[in-house]
Amino acid sequence: MFSRNRTSVFAAVSVASMLVATQAWAHAHLVSSNPAANAALTAAPKTITLTFNEKLVPAFSKFELTMPEHGGMKVPVKTTVSKDGKSITGTPESALTKGAYKIVWSAASADGHKMNGEVAFKVG
Repeated sequence: MFSRNRTSVFAAVSVASMLVATQAWAHAHLVSSNPAANAALTAAPKTITLTFNEKLVPAFSKFELTMPEHGGMKVPVKTTVSKDGKSITGTPESALTKGAYKIVWSAASADGHKMNGEVAFKVG
């Protein structure tokens, strides 16, 4: 009887750990960006795109563009989530000048978990 209870407990723990592992993979992760991380561009991008591994919830997914060398000054940018829900595209309201930029993003997937991150690039 002790052996049967031990087997049942082991099985329950195994199933629970698989569920936790599956949930951890359910978060939205950044797969690529344009401009790429740490890119040194000769010309300023007209749009910025972040692509994720799964569909995002548009109401909770966006990014901001800042200039770290200018005290983190925010650069106005309008963002939208793509029709397939896997990317966020932003269009700066005016042309970007020479300097360092940081894309500060937050994205939520259907499981409700919100992920955050940053992508840096330079123009000029």
